[in-house]
Amino acid sequence: MMAGRLTIFSKIIMLIVVLVTPVLILYIYTNRVSVDVVQDEIQSSNLSQLSFFLQQFDTTVEQLAMFPGILGSDPYLRDFLEKRSDKPFDRITEQTRITEKLSLQSVSSAWTNDLTVYMPKEKQAVSSNLLMSYNEEDIRTFAPLLGWTYDSSKREEARQPGARFVRQIVEPYGATSISQIRTMIQVSFSDSNLTAMLDQVKSGDKGDPFFYRFGKPPIGSSTKNNDRIEELLPFLNTQHLEETGSLFTKLEGKRHAVFYVKSAQLDWYLINYVPVQDILAPIKQTNILFYTTIVLLLAMSFLVAYFLYRNVQRPIRKLVQGVQRLKKGDLSARLRFRPHNEFDFLFERFNEMAEQIQDLIERVYAEKLRLHEATVKQLQAQINPHFLYNSLFFVINTAKLGDTPAVVAMAQNLAEYYRYSTRMELQTASFREEIKLIENYLTIHNLRMQRLHYELHIPAYMLDVQVPRLLIQPIVENAIVHGVEKKPGEGIILITGDQQGDYYTITIEDNGRGMEPVDLHELEKQLTRPMDTEVSCGVWNVHKRLRYMFGDGDGGGITLAPSKLGGLKVTLRWRRCEQDVTALNRG
Repeated sequence: MMAGRLTIFSKIIMLIVVLVTPVLILYIYTNRVSVDVVQDEIQSSNLSQLSFFLQQFDTTVEQLAMFPGILGSDPYLRDFLEKRSDKPFDRITEQTRITEKLSLQSVSSAWTNDLTVYMPKEKQAVSSNLLMSYNEEDIRTFAPLLGWTYDSSKREEARQPGARFVRQIVEPYGATSISQIRTMIQVSFSDSNLTAMLDQVKSGDKGDPFFYRFGKPPIGSSTKNNDRIEELLPFLNTQHLEETGSLFTKLEGKRHAVFYVKSAQLDWYLINYVPVQDILAPIKQTNILFYTTIVLLLAMSFLVAYFLYRNVQRPIRKLVQGVQRLKKGDLSARLRFRPHNEFDFLFERFNEMAEQIQDLIERVYAEKLRLHEATVKQLQAQINPHFLYNSLFFVINTAKLGDTPAVVAMAQNLAEYYRYSTRMELQTASFREEIKLIENYLTIHNLRMQRLHYELHIPAYMLDVQVPRLLIQPIVENAIVHGVEKKPGEGIILITGDQQGDYYTITIEDNGRGMEPVDLHELEKQLTRPMDTEVSCGVWNVHKRLRYMFGDGDGGGITLAPSKLGGLKVTLRWRRCEQDVTALNRG
C-alpha cells in the first residue's frame, strides 16, 4: 500500500462524519422552527377529535329533532287527533295505541327522551312517559320558540332529574296562543345524556371536555374539574367565539390551550382545555431521544464500518454481479464464491432462485389473470344492502298495529329482494331481473315512507341485456337516503333506459335536495380515486365494476349532473360488448 493513501476503512469513517454532521446541524435548526408547526398540528388534531365527537352528537340530536315531524305525519296519530271516537272504551283503546307508538319511537334513539302530544282543546296530553300530564304552562312557554330550548326547571315527572333540552312543532304552524293551537308535539331529553357521552370521551384521554353557552351553566362529565371550569368561564364570556378555533389562557398559573367547536344543532360549544406543557412534552422527549441516539450511532458506525468492508462489501459485489447477469437474461448465472459467513446461505438461495425464476415468471402472469377476475367478484360482493334492520323493524311495528296486508307486502318484497341479491353463482343477470329487484326495493321503501313515487321506463329491447348483478340498486339507494329522505314532501324516483349508438345508458333521477355544482364536480373526481369515507361505497362500487367489466376510458362508468326534477341525475353508461359479459361469467 502506498504511503499516505487513504484506505477504504478511512474513507467510510470520513463519509460517516460528513453525513452525520450536516444532519445534526440541520436537526438543531429545524427543531426550533418546527416547534410551532408541531404545536399547530397537535391543536388541529384536538379540534378534529372534538369535531368528530360533535358530529356524532349532532347526528343523535338531529334524529331526535325529526321525531315530532315524523309523528305529525303518522296516519294513526292523525286519525286519533281528527277522528276521535265518542265511545269511552274506543277512546281509551286509541290513546293506548298512540302511547305505544310514542314509546316505540322514543326507544329508537340511543338517548333517553320523552315524546309528548299536547291537545289544548281537550286539555289532554299523551306521552311516552306515563308520568307526564297535561301542562298548559308548557304550551304557553314553548309554543312560540323555534329550535332547541334549554329548560333548567325541575320536572318531577321527568325520567331523569336535572335540566333538559326541548323542541316542538305546533299545528297550525306559527300558532302561539292556547286558543289557536290544535296540537303541539314535543320531544325532550335530559342533559344527563350529554354527561354520559362526555364520560365516554374523557375516559382514557387527556382534557376535560364540557358544553358551554353564554349565560347557561356548563354541562360536563361526571368527573369534571369544577374549579378549573369556573375559572375558565369568565375568560370564555369575554371572547368572540367562531364556529371552531383555539385560544390560550392561564389556569392555576399555568398556560392552557382551549379548543372549541360549535354544535350546529344546539348552538352550544364543546370546549376542551389542555396544558401547553403537555402539548410540547412529546417534542422535548424527542429531542432528548435524538441526541442520545445520535451519539450512540456515531460510536457504533465507526465499529460497523470496519466489519462492513471486511465481511459485507466483497460478498455484496459478487451478489451484484450475479444479479446483473440475471437482469440481462442469463438464467444460468450461479455464485461459486464462498465468504464463509452468513452470506453462504444467501448465495445458496440465490442459486435456487435462478433455477426457479422461469417458473415464477409463468406463475406471475397466471396470477395477474386470476387477480383481475377476483377483483371483479370482490367489487360485486361489496354490494350489501343496509336497510334490512329498518325493514324488519317496520314489520315488527306494523304487526303490533295489526296491519296484516302491510306486513305481508313488506315480507314478500323483502324475501324477493334478498333471494335475488344473495345469488352469486353468476356475476351477471338480465336487465329484466334487475328491474324486478328495483321494484321490490322501491316498494319496501314506499311501505316505510308512504310518500315515494317511482316510474320505470325501460325499452323492451333492453330487458334481455346482460349486466353486472346489483348494478342499479346502490344508485337508487343513494337517491333515497341522500336525496328523497333529506327533503320533505313527496319523493320521486325516475329510472330511464336508452341505447345511444354502441352504448347502453340507464338514468336515475330524483327530486331530492341535489348538490352544488362544485360539490358535484368534486364527487365525480372522487369516483376515480381509491374508495374513502367521503364518497358513497355503492356509487364508487358500481363505477369500478363498469370499468372492470367494460374497460377504462370510454368502456363504461358513471356521470353525475343536476336533474330537472330538482335533485341529482346519475347516468350509467357502458359499451355493448357481449364478450366481456361472457368472460366475466366464466370467471
